[in-house]
Amino acid sequence: MDLVLEAYYSLFPNKKNTETVYCFFDEIQVVKGWESFVDRILRMEKCEVYITGSSARMLSKEIASSMRGRSLSWELFPFSFSEFLSFRQIQLQKHISTKMKLQIQNAFGEYRECGGFPEAAGLSEKLRIKIHQEYLHAILFRDLIERHDISHPKAVLDLAHRLVDNTASLCSLNKLYGFLQSQGHKVPKHSVADYLNWFEDSYFFFTVRLFDASLSRSNANPRKIYCIDHSMVTSTASGILVNSGHLLENMIFIALRRTAESIFYYRTKNRLEVDFIVQARDRSRKLIQVSESLQNPITRKREVKALVGAMKEQNLTSGTIVTMNEKGAVETEAGVIQVLPAWEFLLD
Repeated sequence: MDLVLEAYYSLFPNKKNTETVYCFFDEIQVVKGWESFVDRILRMEKCEVYITGSSARMLSKEIASSMRGRSLSWELFPFSFSEFLSFRQIQLQKHISTKMKLQIQNAFGEYRECGGFPEAAGLSEKLRIKIHQEYLHAILFRDLIERHDISHPKAVLDLAHRLVDNTASLCSLNKLYGFLQSQGHKVPKHSVADYLNWFEDSYFFFTVRLFDASLSRSNANPRKIYCIDHSMVTSTASGILVNSGHLLENMIFIALRRTAESIFYYRTKNRLEVDFIVQARDRSRKLIQVSESLQNPITRKREVKALVGAMKEQNLTSGTIVTMNEKGAVETEAGVIQVLPAWEFLLD
């Protein structure tokens, strides 16, 4: 890799140690010993170094260890909805006119269909599905099977498809272990826990724990599973278990995960469930329920009742229900519940 700098300074010798040189390395993790090279040029050259990579080898904790604390790390996710609007050259204005609202809603329909991966935007359904499936296999084989030298690669593949099928659903370690056993995979139980952790390291799946003051109780309860992209779920799932409500919930989770890492699901004392309780760094909390529609009175009553119970137990005077299209406010004895369409919530 020294040849990179030698070639540069042979073209611009006057820049040697006189002005800051900016070095950009993409997928540098494929080069053995890259850490010592970067560490050395940071110490001995007048330069700033930017490193990007899509592999789990580029985890911020590993970079921090390699760079001895002299680094800053950023997470990059697929397009958010606002980024998707920019990609579609729709410029948001402070006051949204009726025409712009229709443009945004139309773009949301497209975003809902094709997801946030830039390469898949605007493609035919057949090609988009093919790309998502290639992403899935690349992540599994590069970031899990090869990286961790897994001796049961088929077990990892079957587990991945099981998790995709159960997006936005509760999954316990025992059930996942039982599923692999039923498929004839002779893997130890601790390996299933390792697989889940490695999935999270690769930013393919995320797990959400129960909100509880007791860490042991939180860990003992099932976790909810979410995928990096809602459209990727559609492209790689068997289609048996995933429904549009779960896809909407996955979309909302990824939007929350962009800005908050302390995301849990909540269960009231009456065992009613709220999809998300988000805790900010200042310890403030928000309760968010996701429901595709509140048109059905039974559904509306269930969602509101769970949110009201959680608001009372957490001493909160507000909550949010995200729907596909509905908007309004519900006055309750615990406070006001805002009902927002997904596109508006995603732009907030």
